[in-house]
Amino acid sequence: MAAMLWGFTYIITTTMLPQNPMFIGAVRALGGGLPLLLFVRELPPRGWWWRLVILGTLNSGLFFGLLFVAAIRLPGGVAATFQALGPLFMILLAWPLLGAIPSARKVGAVAVGVFGVALIVLKGNAGIDLLGVLAALGAALSVALGGLLVHKWGRPKSLLAFTGWQLVVAGVELSVVAALLGDVPATLTGTNVLGLAILAILITAVAFIFWFKAIEGAGAAAIAPFFLLTPLTAFSLDAVFRGMVPSMIQSVGVLLVVASLLYGQHVDRRAFRIAHHHAGKGKKTDGD
Repeated sequence: MAAMLWGFTYIITTTMLPQNPMFIGAVRALGGGLPLLLFVRELPPRGWWWRLVILGTLNSGLFFGLLFVAAIRLPGGVAATFQALGPLFMILLAWPLLGAIPSARKVGAVAVGVFGVALIVLKGNAGIDLLGVLAALGAALSVALGGLLVHKWGRPKSLLAFTGWQLVVAGVELSVVAALLGDVPATLTGTNVLGLAILAILITAVAFIFWFKAIEGAGAAAIAPFFLLTPLTAFSLDAVFRGMVPSMIQSVGVLLVVASLLYGQHVDRRAFRIAHHHAGKGKKTDGD
């Protein structure tokens, strides 16, 4: 659900929002995080503040900022393809961070999925901008590293507070960047406000709760291939709302993505152990 909800980001951004990437990222983060904190009204446990700053920066701050930069500087298909490298980054980074050596079958399944995404979204005349490429790669690397650290560190007892504080950290960071760059729209329409609300609440707050819960319950290895559903969902929405009929090559790409996703769930299941380092449960709270 998290990966599919994130697939709505592109169509919402291009049809309902002002073209101010840092402003959008800041509103997305604060609009998703503040309601969660108002609901739970809980401070992080002692020793978790620095972790939340790191996680908020990786999972939301850097991720949102670089994602929107890539979306502006690259064709949507190219940006989506680089974003699909997230599962491969997560699996490879798990080796030094978690000591989990990926099997050749696991890496191969993700590689096939990435190739399928390329068939779906790439076009022959797609332009390549170096800064856009670096931003897209940075966004994929950032959220992959953040997810692995969530798996490694676990979380405090409240999942809502854990998610909310990360989003608020990112919102503050992106607000400062938007103010320094002057990346703020002069006016907002009703459509802009509705789009920002959908982006903040549904595509951000709800999706990140699902994402962190999935990491906790299934482990990073099991959920990594689901990154591939994000560009697949974005492509499907374009097909439905913009009348883009998939070609034969694109249809093959869809089948490859689905096949790699299903196969990836049946290989290397024991490469990662589930993280349950909740503060308040057991003796390990701050340094585990």
